[in-house]
Amino acid sequence: MRHVILPSALPEILTAMRIGIGFGWTTLVAAEMVAATKGLGYMVLTASQFLQTSTVIMGIIVIAVIAYAFDMLMRWIERKVVPWKGRM
Repeated sequence: MRHVILPSALPEILTAMRIGIGFGWTTLVAAEMVAATKGLGYMVLTASQFLQTSTVIMGIIVIAVIAYAFDMLMRWIERKVVPWKGRM
């Protein structure tokens, strides 16, 4: 189990974690837009209602940078944990 099954399943497990983190981040921001009084989503939604375009654009950029950082972190972990995974 430890020498064959887990090493062969680990690349797919980490890929699923990467996708899950992306969905989780998107859901968090969307939930902040709907039912929160703090957070990036709330800030972007409030700024859009008051026509503060620069704040909306900056909020979107910050959200994207954080999402990209999460993805890069997971890719780095994946490279360290499963170096035998094939690269495309």
